[in-house]
Amino acid sequence: MKKIILKSVAVFMAVVVGAGLLYHNELYRLYKVVYLFEESNIVDNFQNMTEFFPYSTIDKGNAKHQFEISPKPLIKSVKFQGEDFDIETLLQSTNTTGFIVIKDEKIIHEYYALGNTIDGLNISWSLNKSFVSALIGIALEEGLIASVEDPITLYVEQLKGSGYDGVSIKNILQMSSGVVFNEDYVDFNSDINRMGRVIALGSSINEFAATLQAGKPAGQYHHYVSMDTQVLGILLKQVTGKTPSEYLEEKIWSKLGMRSNARWLIDDMGMELVFGTLNATLRDYARFGQLYLNQGNWQGQQIIPENWVKDSITPDAAHLMPGDNEKSSSRFGYGYQWWLPPEHEGDFLGRGVYGQYIYVNPEKNVVIARTAANPHWRAGDKTSQVMVKMFQEIARSL
Repeated sequence: MKKIILKSVAVFMAVVVGAGLLYHNELYRLYKVVYLFEESNIVDNFQNMTEFFPYSTIDKGNAKHQFEISPKPLIKSVKFQGEDFDIETLLQSTNTTGFIVIKDEKIIHEYYALGNTIDGLNISWSLNKSFVSALIGIALEEGLIASVEDPITLYVEQLKGSGYDGVSIKNILQMSSGVVFNEDYVDFNSDINRMGRVIALGSSINEFAATLQAGKPAGQYHHYVSMDTQVLGILLKQVTGKTPSEYLEEKIWSKLGMRSNARWLIDDMGMELVFGTLNATLRDYARFGQLYLNQGNWQGQQIIPENWVKDSITPDAAHLMPGDNEKSSSRFGYGYQWWLPPEHEGDFLGRGVYGQYIYVNPEKNVVIARTAANPHWRAGDKTSQVMVKMFQEIARSL
């Protein structure tokens, strides 16, 4: 009996070791995903995502662009709900790894911390949704998409039978698909965390998106769903015949004189995780913000259609309006993958979980970009609101 038990244990251990060797990459990625946002790891993880996930490279091309540098002092503090917040303390306490302020296309303030550098690639998370929006606008201009009013399943048959069946591209752009999706990063069993584990273990992100189902009628309620952006990525690949990385490189990245090549994480099938995994430098995020401030024009060349830029930052239905809104899960307004602050004054922003931002204020001719890895970040919390208020007050002061 003892020999049988020992033999059984040996067989079990051989299976475990064999599985570990066979699925080493997947198990390592799973470990990294489970502990991705832990306070002791988050800063290093956000600056090194491409070390444990496969990625595609977006080449910067041969175009050259340099921001002129003209340092100016910033305001020292910002008041929010009767409380004064020291800006330097606010940036440090929220694990800001990069912060840049551009006025009249000149860098007036630039800051790096916690191991980040001017050439460091930082993950943008949902900030990259605004890049996907730009690509949809270009594809529409090129006639690859007939209308944003078209149902996405007219182009992507894979989504038939899912919650996206019959939903218009416009409703998906405006995060109003009606698809059920729990985006709570703190909840281990939320859809967003479940999705992360699925990807880590080597499954298809597109197949995961096709499993989601509807909970509300489309176009009536604004609810943030990261998979809405992922299905836009599927749409791009279908209509362009190119990967989102290839299309981004050709249409935008190679034309702006970017400082560095960017990297977009992909699943094991080679599909970009376009819901939020673009990695780039702080200055290159700022260049993209400057492109939108210039209404899609870059040094005389119209990169993104001007009317698309306008539509992207203009909420056109009641459920998309900023402020207290019973038809929205957020006080921020929403356009085509761009946010409008609750106290909207013509400004707009892209933002990512745990603290990434591109803030654009056309009236003041100001662009602000920020990278961060704030483990205490929560959607809609006071610190996040103060951050946007700080951007607005800096712009006003200039």
